[in-house]
Amino acid sequence: MMLDDFMIRATLAGVGVAFAAAPLGCFVVWRRMAYFGDATAHAAILGVALSLAFQMSVFTGALVVALLMALTVTMLSRRGYAMDTLLGVMAHSALAFGLVAVSFLSGVRIDLMAYLFGDILAVSRADLAVIWGGAALVVALIGWRWSRLLTATLNEDLAYASGFDPRKEQLFLTVALAVTVAVAIKVVGVLLIAAMLIVPAAAARNLARSPETMALTAAVIGGASAVAGLRAAYVADTPAGPTIVCMASLVFACLSFFPSRAQGRR
Repeated sequence: MMLDDFMIRATLAGVGVAFAAAPLGCFVVWRRMAYFGDATAHAAILGVALSLAFQMSVFTGALVVALLMALTVTMLSRRGYAMDTLLGVMAHSALAFGLVAVSFLSGVRIDLMAYLFGDILAVSRADLAVIWGGAALVVALIGWRWSRLLTATLNEDLAYASGFDPRKEQLFLTVALAVTVAVAIKVVGVLLIAAMLIVPAAAARNLARSPETMALTAAVIGGASAVAGLRAAYVADTPAGPTIVCMASLVFACLSFFPSRAQGRR
């Protein structure tokens, strides 16, 4: 069958993560939440350690810990803590605790590099189901709250005037971010998840005429980067996850160095 080919499974996994990360990445860029996404991703390694320790799904453990991290940061930020300091403390502490927790796992063989930088070539059919199921959930959630999320991003006072609480919309973004982190671990690893959120969205910003166009363009750039990155990794024998991010970065660089063309299409 088609899915028996590991490259086809890897390609489908990369495209699935790109579709999940694209709309969410746009809000990360608009809201300047890049470090927030990084902190949530770093927390996932602690979820991996707990999953292996309690013999449960890595997706479940990463999702729970990433969600707890995002909610904790959101609550503490409302108590007056400086966001950049808070995120720095939480991100690096979670990563350190996760790495230490992994070292205590006796009798469990773990390829730490696969979780840090991804192991997309080892994606199974079950992994594909999880990735595409998570991507569908994120896209559905963002699509359902799209207009309210845009209003809350534009102006919180306007959101209150429209009759809804922007903090509730922040919660929806937090849930979507946790799901995206959990499904992306297998593809690019915890250290590069933030890049898949930010880079395609930032590149799409140079071409976008509207928020909807930016989200769709980011999905195309992310999916194309996954396909091109896998091909380049196969030919050059380089790590697949980092190569995918490199491809997305090259697209961003090209669009940034030639802004006149991008602006001419707006």
